[in-house]
Amino acid sequence: MRPAFIVLILAAALVSACATATPYAPADRPGGYGFSEQRLEANRLKVTVRGNSLTTREAVEDQLLFRAAETTLANGFDHFVVTSRATDADRRTVSLGPPRFGARGFAPEFWYYHRGFGWRSAYDPFWSDLETREVVRFEASAEIVMFKGAKPADRADAFDARDVSASLAPRIQRPAPEGPNR
Repeated sequence: MRPAFIVLILAAALVSACATATPYAPADRPGGYGFSEQRLEANRLKVTVRGNSLTTREAVEDQLLFRAAETTLANGFDHFVVTSRATDADRRTVSLGPPRFGARGFAPEFWYYHRGFGWRSAYDPFWSDLETREVVRFEASAEIVMFKGAKPADRADAFDARDVSASLAPRIQRPAPEGPNR
């Protein structure tokens, strides 16, 4: 098999594997897509949600608040206060691979990949016919403190966990069921 053909097959497999937004699920590894939390004190947590390139900022922030509410209820508390919150966007320009039909037709020349410049060929040093796109991945994190009892009415940074859970539940995308009978 030709190396270019193998690269195209691997790229197609990678694209098809990430064809949906990140569902509401625990991250499968540290730094992976999904939610994670870190206990800082008995009633204080840091909650983080990472989305793939198809997950909107709004979806990541909704999952963050939903996870904070879910964790608050699971730990026997009634409301939580957000002490710090941030949403970051990781923006990158990625190469979609060598051009399919450029000025010289399908590229029979030697192709190589350069980390800073993407796919390049021996005949096109400026890669003018290279296809690229911008990829944006959002990550939201918040530090929350959980409390028992009614939410204080005078605190704008306090959230009733049951109310947050009920209002955001319809907007949360759950993972597809696994198995042959989906």
